[in-house]
Amino acid sequence: MPVQIFSAAKELGRLTDWRLSNLEMNKVLYLAQMLRLGQTEGRDSLVSNVFEAWDYGPVSPRLYHKAKVFGSKPVGNVFHQYADMDDGDELNALKEAIEATKGRSPSDLVAITHWQEGAWYQNYEPGKRGVIIPNEDIYDEYVKRVRRPEPA
Repeated sequence: MPVQIFSAAKELGRLTDWRLSNLEMNKVLYLAQMLRLGQTEGRDSLVSNVFEAWDYGPVSPRLYHKAKVFGSKPVGNVFHQYADMDDGDELNALKEAIEATKGRSPSDLVAITHWQEGAWYQNYEPGKRGVIIPNEDIYDEYVKRVRRPEPA
């Protein structure tokens, strides 16, 4: 069952010792969303909130606005009042995304999410906010990136 973006951000902060910037949190959570959609063949997402196609890649507007006070510095725990994530498939997808992005710079994460065959690229309109990246497109990106064609 999808969790609220702030619960996922809280867990992400805990698991990374609160070292991620707003940009990094948004990109890791987007990639975790992609993983969860891929693991469930598009049926279940990690978070119930939408991602939008902004200039620097996919962004959850709610998370961005909650964390923007930190600028480019690591986001502190401003998520105290939100529920903890339960152990389960959603948490595992988040942990997998953290592991896959470990040691990546913010510019690396932007480059990864700006892939020309990806969901962000398909939905991006330069300088415009409010353009939602549909979960169907995020799942399609997972399929393009991860799945291998069946041998003949």
